[in-house]
Amino acid sequence: QGQQSLKQLKQHGAALSNIEITDANIAAFKPCAKKYGVDFALRKDKTTQPPHYIVIFKSRDTDNLEQAFKEFTAKKLSREAKPSIRKALSVLREAAGRNVQRAKEKIRERGIEL
Repeated sequence: QGQQSLKQLKQHGAALSNIEITDANIAAFKPCAKKYGVDFALRKDKTTQPPHYIVIFKSRDTDNLEQAFKEFTAKKLSREAKPSIRKALSVLREAAGRNVQRAKEKIRERGIEL
């Protein structure tokens, strides 16, 4: 189960279907497909820029593949909806750095006035 070569997939004797997927989504798609027991093969379509990948699977696994894609898209959308913690931390670090500089300047100014 899971990813196989095209030759292994053809040996099962089932009719094959395919869909296109982008390079960025392959790594996230594989665990979902494996979870639902979808046998698939990946082929790189070099004619497009950026290159797309073709997921070839057994036609009888269509229902399982649809369910895997639903889960995959739900995961993808939930990740995009969540705010990035790293971005928030970098903004807070910059703000903290500015506050430290302001405090140093105030101390220097007071020292000069006295």
